[in-house]
Amino acid sequence: MRLFAATIATETNTFSPLPTSIDAYKEGVFLRPGEHPEDAPRMCTAPLWVARQRAAKEGFTLIEGSCFAASPAGTTNRKDYETMRDEILAQLKAAMPVDGILFGLHGAMVAHGYDDVEGDILERAREIVGSKCVIGVELDPHCHLTLKRAKLADVIILYKEFPHTDVVERAEEVLDIVLRTIRGQVKPVMSMYDCRQISSYPTTLPLMRAFVDKVKAMEGKNGILSISIGHCFPYADVPELGGRILVVMDKDKAKGDALATEIGQEFISMRGKTMPSYLGVTEGIAAGMEFNAAPVVMADPADNAGGGAPSDNTSILRGLIERRAENAAIGPIWDPIAVRLCFDAGLDAEFPLRFGGKIGPASNQPIDAKVKVIALKRDCWQSFGPTQVPLGDCAAVRIGGVDVVLITNRTQALGLELFRNLGVEPTGKKLVVVKSTNHFMAAYGPIAKKVIYIDSDGPLSRDYRKIPYTRVNRPIWPLDADTKPGLIM
Repeated sequence: MRLFAATIATETNTFSPLPTSIDAYKEGVFLRPGEHPEDAPRMCTAPLWVARQRAAKEGFTLIEGSCFAASPAGTTNRKDYETMRDEILAQLKAAMPVDGILFGLHGAMVAHGYDDVEGDILERAREIVGSKCVIGVELDPHCHLTLKRAKLADVIILYKEFPHTDVVERAEEVLDIVLRTIRGQVKPVMSMYDCRQISSYPTTLPLMRAFVDKVKAMEGKNGILSISIGHCFPYADVPELGGRILVVMDKDKAKGDALATEIGQEFISMRGKTMPSYLGVTEGIAAGMEFNAAPVVMADPADNAGGGAPSDNTSILRGLIERRAENAAIGPIWDPIAVRLCFDAGLDAEFPLRFGGKIGPASNQPIDAKVKVIALKRDCWQSFGPTQVPLGDCAAVRIGGVDVVLITNRTQALGLELFRNLGVEPTGKKLVVVKSTNHFMAAYGPIAKKVIYIDSDGPLSRDYRKIPYTRVNRPIWPLDADTKPGLIM
C-alpha cells in the first residue's frame, strides 16, 4: 500500500492589506520531501507527520511531498500559489501509483484567481490518481466547506477544538479512515448541512464545549465515522462563506443526511450565544487594573495576526501607558524594523523608539517613547499544542511599567514562550495583553485569574455586520434575519 502526503495552507483574509507571497511561506513552513522535522508537526502538516510515525508498523509506504504554510494574511500571489501547487502535483505524479492521499490543508486559502484553493488542488490531484484512490483531508474549522472539495475528497475531517489543540488526533482519524477504506473495511459517504451563519465558536466556553463533547460521543457508533463542525472564517469575501456541518458515515447516506440536519439545526439554535462578551479599550483596561488578583489576561482579537491582522495596533498599549499601568506586559507587536533598532542599540540601552502603527489606519498611530531594551533573542519559537511556531528575532522593551514584546515573524500570541523567551514571566504580571482571538486560551487560560476580551479599533471587527462583504451568498445571519439553512450534499 502506498500513500502520498503533502501540505499547502494559509488562512486568507481577503480584506487584509498584507499580500501573501512565497516569502511568507518561506518564513513559516517551507519543507521539501524528507525535510519535515521528526519532533512535532508544523502548521497543517499533521497528516504527513502522523503517517510517518505509523507507516512501518502498519505496513504502508509513505511518499512525502512538500509542505508549504504561511501565517494568515491577504490573498496569495497567483504565480506563487501555482508554483507551490504544481510542485506538489509533480511529486504526486512521480509517486504513482498510489492507493491514498493525505492532504493537510487549511480550508480558507484564497489565491488571486482561486477562491477555493483547496478545491483546485483536490480537483487536479483527482485527475492524476483517478476515482479509486482514497483522498483524505484534514482542515481547520475556520474553513470554507465548499461543495467542490466535499465532492472530490473521500473523507474530510476538521479539528474540533478552538483553540486548535487536537490537530494530531484529527490527523490520526483521517489516516485511520483512509486505511480502513483502502482495506475495504468501510465505505465513507459524506453529508453536509449549510447553517447559513457567520460567528465565532470558542470551545473554551460552556455552550460550545458541551456541543463538541456531544458530537464526539456520537463518533465510532452506529456507523458514524466522523462529525465536523465548520465554523467558517469570517474575514474572507468568498461565496461559500458560512458555518456548515459535515457528517461522514459508513455507507448509509440517508442516515448521514438526517444526522447532519439534526446537528445543523442545533447549531443554528445557538446563534448569538457562543461568543464571549467584549469591552472597549478604556473599559477593558480599567476592569483589568481594578481586579484584585493576578494575572489578568486581556485579549485583543481585533488585531489578531491569526486572522490576517498586522498585529501592530497600538490602542491598548497607548491606553496602558496613559493610565500608568504597572507590572503589565503586551505582545506580540509585529515590527521588524523596531526589533532591528533594538538589536542595534543593545541590551540595557535606553533610547527613543518609534514602533507599531505602521501598516494602515486600523493600526492606529505609532508609539513614540523612550524605551529600555530589557531583552534580545534571536530565532525564537512559541508552542501551540504539539506544534512550534516561529517568532524570528525578538526584543523586549520597557516603557514605564509596561513590558512590550516585539517580533519579526508576524504571528499571534499562542504559547507562554512568547514572553518567557525574553525573561518576561507572565505569571508574575498583573496585566498580560495578548493579540489573539482565542488560541491564547490553551496556554494563558490556565494561568489567568481573569480573562477580559477587548474589542479594540483593530481591523478584525467582532461585529460581522460591519464587514464590507460583496460576494458572500445571501441571505446569511447576522447580515440577514431570514435565512434558508438546509442540506446541500
